[in-house]
Amino acid sequence: GLDSTLAIKLMLEQGIEVHALNFLTVFCNCTSKGCRHQATKVAEEFKVPIKVMNITEEYMEVVKNPKYPRGRNMNPCIDCRIFTFKKAKDFMDEIGASFVITGEVTGQRPMSQRKQAILTIEKESGLKGLIVRPLSAKFFEPTIPEKEGVVDRNKLLDIQGRRRNQQMALAKEFNINDYPCPAGGCLLTDNGFSARLKDLLKYNAGYDIADLHLLKIGRHFRISDSLKFIVGRDGKENERLMGFSKEGDFIFDALDIPSAVGLARGKAGAEDIDTMASILARYSDSHDSSLKVSYRVLPGEEWKAVSAENATQSLLGSLRI
Repeated sequence: GLDSTLAIKLMLEQGIEVHALNFLTVFCNCTSKGCRHQATKVAEEFKVPIKVMNITEEYMEVVKNPKYPRGRNMNPCIDCRIFTFKKAKDFMDEIGASFVITGEVTGQRPMSQRKQAILTIEKESGLKGLIVRPLSAKFFEPTIPEKEGVVDRNKLLDIQGRRRNQQMALAKEFNINDYPCPAGGCLLTDNGFSARLKDLLKYNAGYDIADLHLLKIGRHFRISDSLKFIVGRDGKENERLMGFSKEGDFIFDALDIPSAVGLARGKAGAEDIDTMASILARYSDSHDSSLKVSYRVLPGEEWKAVSAENATQSLLGSLRI
């Protein structure tokens, strides 16, 4: 993001060697091209090495069992920061670095960037006195690198709050023009995504990474305790659904006309088949009240067809996650 980019630039301006660290999870939603792409692009421009770490599997334990309160949805922001800072500390020790820098700005985020929360995170991560915040340093006591003269505190800033006017002006000064993700994005703060995640954790204790990716695609319906149905919104989502399909999944399609594609995962009886076919019919391009919907079980079962009436709005509302 923009803040981290500026933090690195301010350190480079002081002649400090920087090694970038980029954390990825399936919940990252900050750019259309992805956080990894943007972080790597910035590292290349600044000629700094970068390590990209996908932490989804470990991070899920934090999501499920946070020590500190969540935000309004499934976002465990304080625990998230503690977790990633611990990872950064391990990496710092591994490469022999002296301290950690971040793009944190006090008051920018309501959960994890309140001053007291920042200090709690620093203490619990085992990095007390070793986190330099170039954008917001003047609101904190001098860190060890500042006291030792490694970092010139006079060249650090006093940015605070949620507005980014100062950061954008600084980016212009440094000729940093391409920052599509100035504020970052986390799907765990989203109402709809959080509802889907809660549903997954409740009904599918044996979930895998593909199940987490599926939470970002299509319309989701809870058919029964052991069955979920996902319907693509457009051609691109239809392709992504198929890309995450696996043996034993049910695929639904109206083969004779343009329509959404549906993917069902779990145990389905005849009544469930009819229900899912009616949902798919509702999202087809047909103007008729009923439609022939085909379905099959992966990998190689033959297509079967059922006649389905369009699902009512009431049914959709009662099943939709």
